[in-house]
This record gives sequence, structure tokens and C-alpha cells, in this order.
Amino acid sequence: MITHKYFRKLCYFAVGIACLWSCSETIDTSARYVFTEETVMSYLEKHEAYSSYVDLLRQVNVSAISDSKISQLLSARGVYTVFAPTNEAIQKYLESLVEEGLISEPSWDAFPNERKLDSIRKVIVFNSIIDGGDQLDALFYVADFPDDKDEFTLGTLNDKKLTVRKPANKPDSIYINEDCPVSITERDILSINGIIHQMGKVIAPKDITAASYIQECLDENKGDFLVCFRVIQACGLLDTLNAVRDEKYETLYQLGQVPDLIGMTSYGFAEGDIASAPKHRLYGFTIFAEPDDFWRSEGLDPNASDLLPKLTQWILDNHQYSDDDKFKTDDDYASEDHLLYQWMTYHMLPMRIPKGKLVFHMNEYQYNLSRPDIYTIPVYEFYTTMGKRRLIKLLESKASNGIYINRFPTIDNGRHGTGEEIGCDPDKLGSRIETESQMAILSDMTNCNIYPISAPISYNDQTRNNLQKNRIRFDGMSLFPEAMNNDIRLKKASEERYKHVYIPNTVRTYNYFENMQQNADMNFVYYNAWNDDWCNLQRDEMKAVGRFEVTFKLPPVPRRGTYEVRYKVLANGNRGIAQVYFGSDPEKLAAAGIPLDLTLDCRNDLDAKKVGWERDTDDDDQDAENDKKMRNNGYMKGPKSIDSNDGTERDYNDRENIRHIFVRQTLDPNETYYIKLKSVLDSDRKEFYMDFIEYCAKEIYDNPEEPEDIW
Repeated sequence: MITHKYFRKLCYFAVGIACLWSCSETIDTSARYVFTEETVMSYLEKHEAYSSYVDLLRQVNVSAISDSKISQLLSARGVYTVFAPTNEAIQKYLESLVEEGLISEPSWDAFPNERKLDSIRKVIVFNSIIDGGDQLDALFYVADFPDDKDEFTLGTLNDKKLTVRKPANKPDSIYINEDCPVSITERDILSINGIIHQMGKVIAPKDITAASYIQECLDENKGDFLVCFRVIQACGLLDTLNAVRDEKYETLYQLGQVPDLIGMTSYGFAEGDIASAPKHRLYGFTIFAEPDDFWRSEGLDPNASDLLPKLTQWILDNHQYSDDDKFKTDDDYASEDHLLYQWMTYHMLPMRIPKGKLVFHMNEYQYNLSRPDIYTIPVYEFYTTMGKRRLIKLLESKASNGIYINRFPTIDNGRHGTGEEIGCDPDKLGSRIETESQMAILSDMTNCNIYPISAPISYNDQTRNNLQKNRIRFDGMSLFPEAMNNDIRLKKASEERYKHVYIPNTVRTYNYFENMQQNADMNFVYYNAWNDDWCNLQRDEMKAVGRFEVTFKLPPVPRRGTYEVRYKVLANGNRGIAQVYFGSDPEKLAAAGIPLDLTLDCRNDLDAKKVGWERDTDDDDQDAENDKKMRNNGYMKGPKSIDSNDGTERDYNDRENIRHIFVRQTLDPNETYYIKLKSVLDSDRKEFYMDFIEYCAKEIYDNPEEPEDIW
């Protein structure tokens, strides 16, 4: 039996849904479908309830440089999801503009000038349409909507992500952006080029920054995070939270000076393929905040005039700092040396992380994307916080019942273990991120999400010690806040414009990733392997192509000590050779070991023997000895935690998965370290593949009582 979902995909394939439109061209409506079914536009035109919306669709241009109207767009080929407001919804929106003092009466004739009128028309229209491009699976039926408080995979024509709210006590009720109701009866209306959902309220998200939102809450004494907001204000962080986008990059892109990458030839990238450059360079932030009710339980009044000194004293009394920290406790809260500033910035990340991307369930051991809600082993992310560079860990497991900050569970991590969480000491539980809470602020600000947390967090000695006792494995893309802020990283979309993303060259074009520097003779491409069963951490990978020389800024270590720094590759012989450099001075990095040779193909016996690879046997002692010999050659097998769903052997005995140990030295938490990869081949067509890097403290890799696990 063919399900409704697959039937509609077959229908779309049969009629040949094509690529949509280019903002620089006039829409071609000559090839409209000759069927008895309706297009989105023809359906709306035939129903009086949408007559006001139809008028707007006929008036709003596709872009500032196009004469085509949105009505033409919705009459042509495409895959559109349309949240169509009724006449009544649009009238109520005009009435709200009267209340705001923008217009004197709820009429289109009341606007003071044409510019403001066009702006409001565009707000209504652009926020109501999701362009699915040429993705047959990008048609959003109600059943395909994201989870409660999560975002749609694709943005609207206004490049905004809509969120969904699904009240637990009203199973049929669905709201867009918190308070815009989707009609219970007029939804999932299928046309030949899209789907329509009737809306009882206009979707018009306020284009407000975190700084403005926080200031408004403080001025009106409202909300659940007044303590947090007062600290942010006192620490002088509002100016930082006002950043929305890089206007210089915006101008360069609009002027055509940020070209796509066409015709790069490398492994997995065919000649003539296009890697699209990002449209924007947006800024973003995530704040994890203790709610005001917690502070009241601790005897702190959010409105007290002496809140800041009392909170500083609370931090001191509860030892929410490390003995190695250097700080002051005077009233200069805006100083980066102040205890309150250091404590607050540990709650903040320089990226706006939606609920569905706090951690990534992708291809961890025995996880299956066809059953996305059935978790197996813990998945985690390590990020560098704002302010003084410090590590924070986000983790979710089958046993955790949610995503936690700085949770350090006990894992069944033996050679024959399950890899699952089997317990967690009370002092290592961490703080739960209350993603489902009504206090979570996920659609009110254009550049920030705020999550309430269940317990206070700080970079105290206990946190730092627990981090050092963990192997710190971080995906390459976690190094770049821009990847999250611009919806580049692990976008759940298979269309080519999202699959290969070209990161503009630092020298030739623009320094897009602040934590990365490139030379002029290379190209850098992010490969979003959504729906491609690659055996990488989280599937995706990065590619440096050409006569590359690329440098990355790395996260800090939690404690001073001896660490191994490792680099994971897929050794399949299709790539190049790079010398690794490592150190704290990016201008004077020292060579780290011999070059990493990715021309080795460990799928064959000869190359496998070069790195010392041996297949596991039934003898655990012998297997451990074989792993030790491999380590002596500077290599390790890939982790057992990475799995695959394609039925092939993708586990600890997958010969392609190899970790290179290229540094073993003392690292200091107060230093910033860099890694540079430089091609040693005279070729502009060889690539260097990148997946993840990990820190491993000597107490882990050289522990005689409890050897490092294989996970």
C-alpha cells in the first residue's frame, strides 16, 4: 500500500517539479501545468476568504531587483508551503498597527508613505511562504511540521525560520511563531505546486534584537529572566547582543562579489557541480539562564537595588568559580576581569542554536534515522563560550530525558559494551536545558534564543576536572559559529544548494569563518551529507582543495596537562597529503610529526599494515595489544561510537576510519591553540578531508588501571 506521503511524492515527480526561480530574472509562467488541479495561486483566487492576501501577492515583487510578482511565483512550477492569512486575519493585523501608532486607521490608505506600505505588504507575504526549491520532500504537511518549539528546516522568502507550538492539552491545535493559529479544518490543501494552510493571524515576527528585547523587559519589568537581564546590562553586553548581520558581507554578496564555486573537481564533487556561497553572514547568540524563581528560592529579589553585589556574593559563597581564576569583585561589572562578567558569559554562546540543533542525533552507534526518537548512546557537543574562552558540554542520551549542560554519566564503554549511559552520579548530573518550557524564548528575537535551565552552571573546579577526565571530541564545524548562525551546519535538506556550501576564500573574497584563515590558492567546501550515509561524526565533512594552507583556531583545554591531539580521517586513498602545524602563535606554528598521508587506502591490506591496523579477534588481550602497536605508529582505529545505516561494515573494524595522533604535549587552558594544514603536493585538484579533532588527557590515554575505551 502506498502511503499518502509517498503518493504525493510520486505525483510531484510525475509532473516534473522543477527548479524555482532566480531573483535576478523574470518568472516564466508560460509552462504552467495543464491539469484540472489548481496551482496555489489559482486556488487562493477562487476563495473569497483570501481576497486581501491575493491582492498583496499581486503587488509584492519577488525581490528588489525583479519585476516579477509573488503571484507569478505561486502560479509557476515549484514546491511551496503557504501559510495564507484570511481577510479577517489581515484586518486584525492592520488594527494592531493602529494600536502601535504606525497608522491612524486600519486601512491600506492610512499609511504615511509608499515605502512603509511596501514594507508592511512584504512582511505579510514574505513571512507566509516557504520555498522548497526542487526538493520533493520540502512540502510541509501538518504531519511534517517540526516538533514543539522547533524550527522548520527551510526559511521563508524573508529568510526567517518559523517555529511551531503544539499545546499538549490541545492535540489538534498548532501555532506558528507561538500565537498564529493554523486552521483545524482548512489545512493540508494540496495544489499541483504546493500546499496551503489557512492562518487565523498574520505571521509577522518582530524584527527585534536580543539587546532591544532585553532592554524592553527591563524597562517594563516583565519576563522570567530579570536577574539574567540585569546582569547582562550591568556587564555591558547589550551592545554585543545588538549584532544581527555583517553588513559588509551583505553588500558584497548583493553586488555579486561573493561568487559560487563552479567546477571544482575533487572526491565526491563532480566537474560542473556548484557549491553555493552563503547568502548572508548573520550573527547569533544562545543564552542559558537560571529563571527568576530559582533566584527567589535563593533569597535574591530580581528587583532589588542591591541585586548585583548580592549575586556576586552568592557566586562566591557557592564557589561558582575555579580556584585558578583571577577576578575582581568591585562594582566595575563591565570589566572582563569581574567575577560576575566571567560567570555570566559562561552562560552564553556566540551562535543562535535552535532546539533541534543543541545536539545532533545522526549516525551514532545503532541509531537509525528512520526511528529518530529512539536514542541509543549519548551524543554531545563541545563549544567555546563567550568572554574568557572556556568549554561547555551539551549532552543527550537515552537515559537522560533531555539535553543537559555539563553532564558526565557513567558509560557502558567496554569492548563489548553497549556504549549507553548506565548511570550518573548526583554531582555529575549537570543542568537540564528546559527546551519544552513556556519560558523558553525561541522566536521573539531575530538573533538569539534563551533557554531556561534546571540548575546553575559555572566553570568551577568540578566542571573543569570532569571535562579533563573526558575525551573531548569536537566536530570540525563546531569551531565556526557562523555555520550555525547561517543554517549551514547539518541542514536537513538534500538540495544541491545546501549539500555543498562554498566558504568564501579568506584572501580572495572575505573572511567568512572568523576562526579559519585560508591562503589564496585553495577552496574550502562544506559537504552537508544529509541523506548520504557517510561514516563520519554526524556524517558531514569539510574539504580543503587545491594548494591549500588552512589554519583553524581550536577550543581551549579545561586544565593544564599533557594531551594528545588527534585528527580523524577516512583513509580511502582519494585525497592528498598535508603537513600539520600546531601551536599558540598562528604566525609561528611548529611542524607536528610527519605529513598526514590521505593517499593511503586502508581498505587494502598493504596500506592497512603501514598504519598497523589489525582486525579484532575473539581475544580481548590480543586486540588491546594490536591497538597498542597501532598507537606506537601514531594511529588509532576510528571510534566505535560512529555507526552507519547502509548495511556495510562501519564500526571499530572499518579500516577506512583512522585517527592520527599528531601532537602529544603540555597544553595550557589560558593559551589559544591553532592547527594548520598545508598541502605538500603540487596539485590544485587534491583535497584534504576533515571530520573531527579530539583532545585526550594523559590521565585517559596512559591510565594503567583503566585503559582508554574504544568508543
